[in-house]
Amino acid sequence: MLNSSSLYAAIDLGSNSFHMLVVRKVATDTQVIARIKRKVRLAAGLDKNNHLSQQAMERGWQCLRLFAEYLQDIPASQIRAVATATLRFAENSDEFVGKASEILGTAVRVIKGEEEAQLIYQGVAHTTGGPEKRLVVDIGGGSTELVTGTGAKATQLFSLEMGCVTWLERYFSDRSLTEENFAEAEIATRRILAPAIPTLLEQGWQICVGASGTVQALQGIMIAQGMDELITLPKLQQLKSKAIKCGKLEELEIEGLTLERALVFPSGLAILISIFQALKIESMTLAGGALREGLVYGMLELPVGQDIRARTLQNIQHRFQVDTEQAQRVTRVATHFFQQVADVWKLDERCHEVLVSACIIHEIGLCVDFRQASNHSAYLVSHLDLPGYTPAQKRLLAALLKNQNGPFDLTSLNQQNALPALQALRLCRLLRLAVILASHRRDEALSALHLRAKNEMLTLSLPYQWQTQYPLRAEALQQEIKWQSYIQWVLIIIEEQRDGGQK
Repeated sequence: MLNSSSLYAAIDLGSNSFHMLVVRKVATDTQVIARIKRKVRLAAGLDKNNHLSQQAMERGWQCLRLFAEYLQDIPASQIRAVATATLRFAENSDEFVGKASEILGTAVRVIKGEEEAQLIYQGVAHTTGGPEKRLVVDIGGGSTELVTGTGAKATQLFSLEMGCVTWLERYFSDRSLTEENFAEAEIATRRILAPAIPTLLEQGWQICVGASGTVQALQGIMIAQGMDELITLPKLQQLKSKAIKCGKLEELEIEGLTLERALVFPSGLAILISIFQALKIESMTLAGGALREGLVYGMLELPVGQDIRARTLQNIQHRFQVDTEQAQRVTRVATHFFQQVADVWKLDERCHEVLVSACIIHEIGLCVDFRQASNHSAYLVSHLDLPGYTPAQKRLLAALLKNQNGPFDLTSLNQQNALPALQALRLCRLLRLAVILASHRRDEALSALHLRAKNEMLTLSLPYQWQTQYPLRAEALQQEIKWQSYIQWVLIIIEEQRDGGQK
């Protein structure tokens, strides 16, 4: 039975949408129980005098009545409800907040921009992997937050008065998608950005992550169109051109863009393009969490680990009773081979991180059944919450685990968008060899195993009489040669002779 005292809820009354996140505390981590989102578009109800219309307030209150049903059994001390930009600006926000607090049965707090930026950063720090020094960008309905930080500590916080709903009303009010509309929105964005740019550039970053609905929408578009997960300025400009060709907001159709997001997508896109240009951002990935996660982790007071992904993998190993020693054996073999072919195959550190992750959890499917264990592993990874991993990285991990042995399913490897398809296929081949060669479940020297790559031809050199000494693994390697040949990959097995030569 679910114990309500272990539940925590975070409610975010945003300018575009209201969100509620409910989690259960499990040891030193959390388990998501519910995520509820409703499009309220509160910012659209602000008039020129910053007065919030009765109609907009009614939309918000109705949404909160839905949320309140879920909160009835959660202790008030374990609920946080905050309101952001629109209710910061609204002259009559007290009226809305008073009734909202009454409906929810807990106080709703209107937070300042800097606190919102701080909470967003904490949510990202707890859920998003990558180098420690980062730039976080969150485009909301009424404000945009830009934060730099290292590890758990934010170093610079900016909350700017521009958002996808306010920019929609201001620069796309005629519902036209033209060069002129975009230009006006981008010029206004750069003007508001200008004071923050020198400080942000001085701070610098190793990775940039986006935590907004605009970035989530972009991820959906890129997945649908077979692109990789990295958001870049050329991709944004390409989407802008497609939007302009549609002419009108009501006629905006881009593969992968949902109807729910379409209305505010062009205005959010204009803001993001200007941010990329002004800060010279090379690429951006989707954050694993933001404001709501920041609220939850603040209540739980859980420390921010130096490596979110390592924590996630350890939790999965524990949950599914993975043989950690075997996972390390496979990791060592895979890394040994990776180092030998990385230069030829143009595999970078990002590829190595994904390969290691796959090795560490490749046996989780055994908790379901030995038969079709690789399919079970892929299914579990596809549906698990993996803090630190982007949705695209989850799909890649699932594809690698599905293809760790047996016949190949190239569709899953080609359809993922975390890495170029060729790199994913190459990682798959390294994983399969590592699984075979470590299957004895005993620590063995790796120095005698040599792997060479020439284009897509792999040559594996084994010690003298290795195949005689290990006939079961030798048989598995011969079968692997056949599996790879079926899709025009060449795998050659060479065994050293007594005198050190090869045959």
